[in-house]
Amino acid sequence: MSLTVESARNIAKVLTEALPYIQKFTGRTVVVKYGGNAMVDSTLKHGFARDIVLMKLVGINPVVVHGGGPQIGKVLKALNIESNFVDGLRVTDHKTMDVVEMVLGGLVNKDIVSLLNCNGGKAVGITGKDGDLIRARKLKLTSKRGKGLEKSTCGVDIGQVGEVAAINTKVLQTMTGGGFIPVIAPIGSDSEGVSYNINADSVAGEVAAVLEAEKLILLTNVAGVLDHAGSLLTGLDISQTDKLIASGIIAGGMLPKVQCALAAVKQGVRQAHIIDGRVEHAVLLEIFTDEGVGTLINQPA
Repeated sequence: MSLTVESARNIAKVLTEALPYIQKFTGRTVVVKYGGNAMVDSTLKHGFARDIVLMKLVGINPVVVHGGGPQIGKVLKALNIESNFVDGLRVTDHKTMDVVEMVLGGLVNKDIVSLLNCNGGKAVGITGKDGDLIRARKLKLTSKRGKGLEKSTCGVDIGQVGEVAAINTKVLQTMTGGGFIPVIAPIGSDSEGVSYNINADSVAGEVAAVLEAEKLILLTNVAGVLDHAGSLLTGLDISQTDKLIASGIIAGGMLPKVQCALAAVKQGVRQAHIIDGRVEHAVLLEIFTDEGVGTLINQPA
């Protein structure tokens, strides 16, 4: 079936609009945190995979960090293991950690790798424990008491929940230099080999910072950062973002994502994007079009 003149013009407009962005970002690293609706909806999953593969084909080096909270919760429920949370973090005892490693490092990670490979990519799945990629340390909270938790002078103990202490960039550089797309499950270990469950947004932000990435992209289930009237804020700098946090306009579930994005930009990542993963091809639309589909946080000009 032949294209209409109008359709052909629209396609040409999209391609020409993308060209300067492709030229600008060739050879650069883009770290994408993958999760939410984009990870479970079949159409969105395949759209995401094609976006990542296309980025690699035009010379950009994508690195994918994924979550998997709902998948972990589903398996825990099937095993009759109760899920508890404190400040949005899953309390992770030894049994829960075993499930986290099985689900994130196995089922979810390999599903994403297979998806990318089936769409023409060369993806390799790893956890933070492989090649000592992510050195972790125990995360300590001074927070409210959670169900079934003990509160000590050191704060709330939420088990094997960690934060990033260091990242071995050589592992990722070897993979991207060899033409592969790294797919990272956010699990790390400390110097004694203890495994830790780490927030995927935090891992993505730290990976972007140490790789001196051009962009950090966080996929969410909302349009992006909204102002007090509910309108999308498409472009922010560090100062504006800090003011929105201080005023309470950025709060709730969006706050930790914005803090993650902001921290990455302050550590040298040129741009951080919080985008709507419910939009098909959201990653390409954000990177290669003038309007984008979410909120952009920039370094100062």
